[in-house]
Amino acid sequence: MNNVPPKGNLVTFTYVIYCLHLFSAISGLMTPAFIVTAFLTGWPSLIAVILNYAKQDEVQDSYLASHFSWQIRTFWYALLWFAIAFALLFTLIGIPLGIIMFWVVGLWVMYRLIRGLLRLSNGRAMPMADTDY
Repeated sequence: MNNVPPKGNLVTFTYVIYCLHLFSAISGLMTPAFIVTAFLTGWPSLIAVILNYAKQDEVQDSYLASHFSWQIRTFWYALLWFAIAFALLFTLIGIPLGIIMFWVVGLWVMYRLIRGLLRLSNGRAMPMADTDY
């Protein structure tokens, strides 16, 4: 990744995407839904992932590419762990583990979103080995 400065208002755009994700996740705190459920099914988060993919080429070669990859990976890994936790709910022994996994994944999503926002506010890339996503 080069240290090319981002074009135009892409930094602001990246903030908007983080805020869309956070809005979905936080709505899980304010409703009976779990954070991860709200994050994965909330329209703001779904729009954010679509925007990530739509603008991905424009952020290449800037530090924002790592943020876009970070956001995309957060969404897809949360979906994977959500699916595993959901599958566990169909076994008697897995019910408590599935519920715990929902909470852990929700906290993990919040951590990743807050960490990303903090690094973005400092103009720093996310520490990732692979950002060509």
